[in-house]
Amino acid sequence: MQHVQLWGETLRLLVELAGTIAFALSGILEAARKRLDAVGVCAVGFLAAFGGGTLRDLLLDQRPFFWVRHVELLWGVLTLCVLAMLFLRSHHFALTERAIQWPDALGLGLFAATGVHEALVLDLPLLVAVLMGIITGVFGGVLRDVVCNQIPSAFNDHRPYAVCAFVGGWVYVGLWQSGAPGWVALVTCVSVTAGLRLLALWRNWQLPAWKT
Repeated sequence: MQHVQLWGETLRLLVELAGTIAFALSGILEAARKRLDAVGVCAVGFLAAFGGGTLRDLLLDQRPFFWVRHVELLWGVLTLCVLAMLFLRSHHFALTERAIQWPDALGLGLFAATGVHEALVLDLPLLVAVLMGIITGVFGGVLRDVVCNQIPSAFNDHRPYAVCAFVGGWVYVGLWQSGAPGWVALVTCVSVTAGLRLLALWRNWQLPAWKT
């Protein structure tokens, strides 16, 4: 598993940071769209940013949590919340659903890769690693939507979401087993996951809905 660990601590932290910022931004925009107050915006931003990684660490029995090990992530999200609120108050930015989907898709890809990575480093079964990628990538958005009083978009908009993380996770696993460098697996997993999600939104791909 040496090639999995070739990410290095710096690259791993950068990926966590990028995913955290992307999901925090999606939470901030959704909270602003729902016209929450400043505390609500920060709360939703933090839940979206840290929810998936926290559940991953709980399931993998990793202590302390990733945002406790790297407290700079907390400061970064808090700063982003403040700056975003100031920007949104001073500019007439259209808070559409489409504006939220872009950072959400990027965060899905980044966090899916980190979830698979953490499980592989612990030598867990491949299916478990892929599921950890899905959980890490999806759960923050689920918390964001629940707190904003709506059914999570991951479950009800019928356009592939968790499925994209599932495919991207298996791509990561395949590259890992083939001995590819860690950064190649990372970039490919993020590109496949986020790319599939954006493509699904653009082409309006639909999963079968439950019919009574």
